[in-house]
Amino acid sequence: MAVESGQRGHRMVLEEPRIPFEPRIIYEDQRIIVVDKPHFLATMPRGMWYASTVLIRMRRLYGEPDIIPAHRLDRATAGVLVLVRDASARRAYQMLFQEHRVRKIYQCLAPVRPIARSRTGTVRHLDPPRVFPLERRSRVIKRRGVLQAWEERGPVNAVTRVDLTAGLGCLATYTLYPKTGKTHQLRVHMNALGLPIVGDDLYPRIQSRAYDDFSRPLQLVARRLEFTDPFTGVDRTFTSSVPLEPQGKA
Repeated sequence: MAVESGQRGHRMVLEEPRIPFEPRIIYEDQRIIVVDKPHFLATMPRGMWYASTVLIRMRRLYGEPDIIPAHRLDRATAGVLVLVRDASARRAYQMLFQEHRVRKIYQCLAPVRPIARSRTGTVRHLDPPRVFPLERRSRVIKRRGVLQAWEERGPVNAVTRVDLTAGLGCLATYTLYPKTGKTHQLRVHMNALGLPIVGDDLYPRIQSRAYDDFSRPLQLVARRLEFTDPFTGVDRTFTSSVPLEPQGKA
């Protein structure tokens, strides 16, 4: 059950399952808080999730109702997340992400196999004749209320560099460098290459899972963020310590 809250328009969820994982604080100063977000914990309230979100947990931990995210990570994705605690600094940090002035590096686990030929979009091999690294370019569409995003013909709006980092038998670690930030972009691009990410319950097909089933987290981590602080001019690098688990253990 949910009711509207008078504070910032959030819905107050009166009966909500608790997510038993906590964000780890990597860094904080007077303007920002950087956390290592676990799998299964949403960035901010949406749907059935309110208290079990990074935003509400950080507001309650610090007693600061003005904290907001500078960007978002999917609930299924773990890794580095930046929150802004100083209201006067919000725009500066959010614009870093909106203007793609943040270097994002992700890691994932996916199968080792020949890449697939997609019906749309392009693949460019960056160091031929080697398959990797490669650049995947396509048009990714995600509509509210529809679980999956999809690729269609049209102007490119999603670009990802994919590199094969290390093999683990039938699986491999891939390092992903998104140049754009479309919803589910990395999951869609890896699936289009015939390399769906381990633990993905949306791609290539939707798989039902109980809300309290934490047995197979999506093996996708926002491993590192790099940017120049807009206030101090200091080059910042933040790294996640969330491991990739070949067996998909939580």
